[in-house]
Amino acid sequence: MEPEYVPEHRKPDAPGITMNFDNTVSLYQVVGEDESFDEAARAAFVLLRESQDRYPDWPRLFYLDIEGHRGPRSGFDEDFFEFQQEFWFSTVAHFVTAFDTPLTGALLNPGRQRNDLPDTLDITHDDDRP
Repeated sequence: MEPEYVPEHRKPDAPGITMNFDNTVSLYQVVGEDESFDEAARAAFVLLRESQDRYPDWPRLFYLDIEGHRGPRSGFDEDFFEFQQEFWFSTVAHFVTAFDTPLTGALLNPGRQRNDLPDTLDITHDDDRP
């Protein structure tokens, strides 16, 4: 099944939410070298939630940059490899039309963008489970 819409855009000049000329919305997050996994995840969720509130159901394009957090896992430390690989695909990817991360490059959501974002984000780490 092909995506309903294939956007052609560039990353915004500054982090935040940008309305585009064609009624799409760009979200741009820069994770700082001192930010933790949880802080970055919550910031991504806030951008998603705010964009849905401001521009209900508009196609979303999410751009992610990560400063620091370098390590042996495809160039990233363990937390930010997991952030881009596990968290992004299990949590963020469903709620956007397309995204661009340092690990994946630009990808289209093969399905329809979901717009039923939860009100809050609950992060549970493997070591938090009984």
